Amino acid sequence: MKRKVLIVEPSEVIVEGLTATLQHSDLKLLQPLSSTEDLDQRIIALKPDILIINPTLNDNVTELRNGRSMAVVALVYQYVKQSRLKRFDGVIDIRDSQQSILQMVRELSNKVPTGETAMSNHELTKRETAVLIEVAKGLSNKEIAARLNVSIFTVTTHRKNIVRKTGIKSVAGLTVYALLNNLIDEDTVL
Repeated sequence: MKRKVLIVEPSEVIVEGLTATLQHSDLKLLQPLSSTEDLDQRIIALKPDILIINPTLNDNVTELRNGRSMAVVALVYQYVKQSRLKRFDGVIDIRDSQQSILQMVRELSNKVPTGETAMSNHELTKRETAVLIEVAKGLSNKEIAARLNVSIFTVTTHRKNIVRKTGIKSVAGLTVYALLNNLIDEDTVL
């Protein structure tokens, strides 16, 4: 299985160059982000194995990981204090050669379990998925209970499990998660 890589960088030129470099590998490149605005939801939904991020956007590696098994790599092209860079699993300097960038990313990808393996204990059950779909449609706990023929307490328990497994607390966030994982389509959302 190909390792998934997510790049977070505002400069299109740098993203294009890094993408061109990494295309010559056995990695799957996810759609890059230019800001950290929806980063947590994208990480939850796409489960990247490697996150390459400009440390000026966010250098809190613990917050970025949020308990997930993924390598976090700093992408630098300006001065960043060494104390900040030590928090990352690796550092890519834009002056590095293609070969050294590929070698470092490959080494990191071999150390981190694949996203599916790392997240397997966080997979939603069929019933939790059914509840998530109804939540994304905008239904209340009472409406979900009636539709799935279960008690409100059961729905509440499933919702707590969904929040625990995904790390997403808001209905809007759960809706985005459902959309990104193809559980619902845009026409289904209210």
